[in-house]
Amino acid sequence: MTSAATRAAPARSSRAGKAGRLTAGNALPGVAGFAAFLASLEAVPRIGLVSPDYLPPISRIGTALVELAGEAGFWTALGDTVRGWFVGLSIAVILGITVGFVIGTLPVLREFTASTIEFLRPIPSVALIPLAVLVFGTDLRSVLLLVVYASFWQILVQVLYGVQDVDPVATETARTFGLGRWARTRHVTWPTALPYVLTGVRLAAAVALILAITAELVIGAPGLGNEIGVAQSGGAVARMYALVVVTGLLGVAVNLLARRLERWLLSWHPSLRREVAA
Repeated sequence: MTSAATRAAPARSSRAGKAGRLTAGNALPGVAGFAAFLASLEAVPRIGLVSPDYLPPISRIGTALVELAGEAGFWTALGDTVRGWFVGLSIAVILGITVGFVIGTLPVLREFTASTIEFLRPIPSVALIPLAVLVFGTDLRSVLLLVVYASFWQILVQVLYGVQDVDPVATETARTFGLGRWARTRHVTWPTALPYVLTGVRLAAAVALILAITAELVIGAPGLGNEIGVAQSGGAVARMYALVVVTGLLGVAVNLLARRLERWLLSWHPSLRREVAA
C-alpha cells in the first residue's frame, strides 16, 4: 500500500460515486454479462471441457445451494463466520482508531513507532496460524487473532494519514480561540480524519472476512470455511462450490454495508455533496 494511493482514497469518493451511478444506470449489460457467465459455467462441464467431478454444472451447484438453505447446520456455520468477522472487526476498529489518534497527534511518538509499524504491517496474518493454534486451539479466539491483526493495520495506517492531513492553520486557529486538546481533536482533527477512517474500515471489513474464512478453513474453527473443507474432503464438490458462492455473496453484502455506512456518516462531506449535486 503506497502512501499516495492510500491518502488519495477519500478524495476520489466523488468520482467513485459517479461511477457507481453510471453502473446502476447501465445495469442491463452487466446483467447480460453475468447471465453469459452462468451459462458458460453450465456449458463447460456438460460439453466435456472440464470434468464435472471438478466443476459441476451451475444447475447442480444451485440445487446444492437450495439444499444448504434448508439445513440448520449451515445457518449455524454462517452465524459463526459472521460473529468472528464482526467481533474481530469491531476490536480492530476500536484499537486502530485509538492507537492511530494517540500516535498521530504526538509527533515524537509517531517518529518513535514508524519503523516498528513498517516492520509489523507487512507480516501476513496467515503466518500467525501456528501461533494461534498453539495458544488458543481451534476455537473462536484463533479466528479473532488473525482477523484483528490483519484488520488493525488497515485502519491504523488510514487514521495516521487522516491525522497528518489536518490543516495546521485550522489547528492553530482553534488553539488561538482557546480550544483544549480534546476540543481540537473533536472539532478539527476528527472531521478531517473521518473520511480516512471510514476508508480504512471499508478495507478492513473485506480483509476481516477473508481472514475469518481462511482461519476456519485452515485451522478448522467452526464456520463456513470449515464447512468448505469438510465438503472438499468428503467429495461433495457441488456442496463445496455452493458454500463458496455463499462466501462470495457474504463478501458482496459486507462491501455494500460498508459503503452505505460510509455514505451515511459522510453525508456532510463536500465530496458527497458534489456527488448529489451532479
